[in-house]
Amino acid sequence: MFIKRCTRNKNGKPHAYWQLVESYRTARGPRHRTVAYLGELSACEKHGWARLAAQLDSKAASKAQQQLLLFESLSDPYDTEPVPDQVEVNLESVRVRNTRDFGDVYLALILWRTLGLDEFFQGQGLDSAHQDVPWALMACILTIARLVEPDSELHVEDTWYRRTGLADMLGISPDKVNDSRLYRTLDVVLPLKNKIQMHLNQRIGELFAPDFDLLLYDLTSTYFEGQCKANPQARYGYSRDHRPDCKQVCIALVATRDGFPLGYEVFDGNRGDVTTVEEIVQWMESKYGRARRVWVMDRGLVSESNLAFIRGQGGYYLVGTPRSMLKRFEKQLLKGDWSQVCEGIEVQLVDAPDGQETFVLCRSVNRRQKEKAIHERFVQRIQSGLTRLDQELAKSCKRRDRGVIERRIGRLLGCNSRAAGAFKIELIDDTTSAAGLRLQWSRIEAWDRWAQLSEGCYLLRTNLTGRSAQELWQTYMQLMDVEAVFRTGKSDLRIRPIWHQLQHRVQGHILFSFLAYALWKALQIWMERAGLGRGVRTVLEELARLKSTDVVLGTSCGRQIKLCCITEPDAAQRALLDRLGLVIPERLGRPRWVQRPENPDLSG
Repeated sequence: MFIKRCTRNKNGKPHAYWQLVESYRTARGPRHRTVAYLGELSACEKHGWARLAAQLDSKAASKAQQQLLLFESLSDPYDTEPVPDQVEVNLESVRVRNTRDFGDVYLALILWRTLGLDEFFQGQGLDSAHQDVPWALMACILTIARLVEPDSELHVEDTWYRRTGLADMLGISPDKVNDSRLYRTLDVVLPLKNKIQMHLNQRIGELFAPDFDLLLYDLTSTYFEGQCKANPQARYGYSRDHRPDCKQVCIALVATRDGFPLGYEVFDGNRGDVTTVEEIVQWMESKYGRARRVWVMDRGLVSESNLAFIRGQGGYYLVGTPRSMLKRFEKQLLKGDWSQVCEGIEVQLVDAPDGQETFVLCRSVNRRQKEKAIHERFVQRIQSGLTRLDQELAKSCKRRDRGVIERRIGRLLGCNSRAAGAFKIELIDDTTSAAGLRLQWSRIEAWDRWAQLSEGCYLLRTNLTGRSAQELWQTYMQLMDVEAVFRTGKSDLRIRPIWHQLQHRVQGHILFSFLAYALWKALQIWMERAGLGRGVRTVLEELARLKSTDVVLGTSCGRQIKLCCITEPDAAQRALLDRLGLVIPERLGRPRWVQRPENPDLSG
């Protein structure tokens, strides 16, 4: 089955109607018969009927692609008749115009449909009977823009959308994609946040079969410029971006073992990390039911009450611990039974006295070198500062205030806190000097011994049983996938909402960044399984060199034909497309008449 377009004049104006047509064989050859008259269709309805026709056809994959590319906006009111297979072309009139980006947005559109987001939004009842542009297509445009070239909504309207081939693929002309409609899309889609997350989780399970029993949880922050008086969530707090001078919001993310995002929440900028754990665990259980999941978290999220709460819910955890807990395992650090899990990494299991938990001691050669260099740098800074202060006291010609000197010493130690415990410092009264004070300090050998022993070591904590130290360490290291999500969101997808001040607009912006990352991660997994690595941005930039171009041909009858042609991939692009299993069409849509004939009687 396929969708067929028919045209007729009504009240002096051309109209396009659509039919669902079936092909069948007869003794005289193949014939077509109409299954249903569909009438005039909106852009959203065209896509739905095209998919239905593909599903009813035995060659669904190729048919779906052909049908979806059949629809393109009718910008010329005189496009009422098909272009014949053979026409006489005036070679001097051949023109090429309106070159647009195609390959990257075409791939993004395939990802959008692969995740079933087109069907999801169409099924939410967002559009009214008089809706000019479907909200489902506006959501698609915003998400693809955030993936391919993240910028402001104004940039999408002024520059990006009209520069791409999405208008031909979606049937939405550039003049209908404006910043007001894009902003309203943020408002319309935001209430669907929970439904979107549940749909993606279901679709991810169908496509990639991830492990939902192990969840990675972490937080990050993103900051604003200005006072943000209209956003009560914008607060001053601990900034992961090293911008404590700016207000911010905190973003909590739950991801699978592979780093695919399951859900997120936006918290106030001054929210403490440890206060979010119980809320997130309850939130996940309310959506997906209580299960014996394993929560993997960094040490900044850990408190005794949080761990007791997870145990009370029947769950498990694998978390980092504060460095202060290493002191309890000094004996194991000295004489423990270490085993190597990879080059430069050693681990060992240590049972807790109560038998309810297990600790994993980890030791890294690279981390030891880094921490040793940090300690040496801070020790040198403190020594230099103390030496300068001692020389200043010795050269002083008047009596110095003890309180002022003690505060200077305190500031010096505070700025170099990683080595503050390495020195014993005394400020002694000295009647032989004009300053009346003398500075005396010495190194603490116990601190040096412990620093040498503990450098490069860290401690993990879990209530899991029957797991080896190597397995637990490898599981904890998957937290780096969540950190990679945050890095991608901040660098490649520009999650920082610098163009928004209202709370609901900020949350809408973050929601579309979440959708864009879902497409990003789906492509990354697709690439990994195709043996193409993880460089998503590289693939998008390579395919962006594929363009769509309008070729205009003048004919002997005085009319012009327009063809929307796709540039032919080069050898590298063909290899990339072949690995991904993608087929790029040669043209979008059908050839069209684009100029009214001077003589209406000419049939062309």
